[in-house]
Amino acid sequence: MRIDVHTHAFHPKIAQKVLDQLSDHYGIPPVGDGTVEDLLTRAARAGLDRVMLHTAATDPSQVVPANNWAIELTRKHPEVVAFGSLHPDYPDNEREIERLTKAGITGLKFHPDFQGFFLDSPGFRRLMEMVPERFTLMIHVGDDLPPEKNPSCPMKLAALLRDFPGRRVIAAHMGGYLHWKWALEHLVGRDVFMDTSSTLAFIPDEMLRAIWNGHPRERMLFGSDYPLFDPGAEMHVLQRRLALTDEALESLLQAGTALLP
Repeated sequence: MRIDVHTHAFHPKIAQKVLDQLSDHYGIPPVGDGTVEDLLTRAARAGLDRVMLHTAATDPSQVVPANNWAIELTRKHPEVVAFGSLHPDYPDNEREIERLTKAGITGLKFHPDFQGFFLDSPGFRRLMEMVPERFTLMIHVGDDLPPEKNPSCPMKLAALLRDFPGRRVIAAHMGGYLHWKWALEHLVGRDVFMDTSSTLAFIPDEMLRAIWNGHPRERMLFGSDYPLFDPGAEMHVLQRRLALTDEALESLLQAGTALLP
């Protein structure tokens, strides 16, 4: 089964607003309209069988609506593996974890930079203690701030992995968007998954090869970060830049099956 482990799609009422915000933040014009229908059309065109879809509650009041959306997508679209969202400041995370579990949600997405907390904050540590180990965690890592000022960075994630061993964690963006030199030092070779999302357009060839060659193949996953990038186009760029054989690309696309329910 071929899987894109890092995608996003939004309710039609807010899709354009979110696309505008993403474009302003990252300076990347989106490739699609941000709807699940457009995502699934592009995924099918790329020969993908499943997409993992992520949302993050940017403040506590969005936790329940974000999870309602994840549950709705899971019920309507068998091709979608939707992740839920929690927030350190939401007052009833334990109840929300129970609701997600009953709905068949098996993953959680955290984006500290957008959600307004630091990976090493006491509040997030308390939340991590609540989250059962059965959940897969997709964690955004990196941005344009230096590590000490960035809410997420490879060093903070490495400390989290040390203190919460055995968790299934995906370090998004090959261990840290724009933080790859620190990802190479602190995350490569560790017991953590990495995805390729929002990396290929920015990472130098030498750093790309160093991370790719240094991390276990079975823990490297394909992610496009749709709607910022098209899944099919990202597959072709990745294969070209790493000179992957068809067999190696196929293995990468299928590695995400290890995280399916």
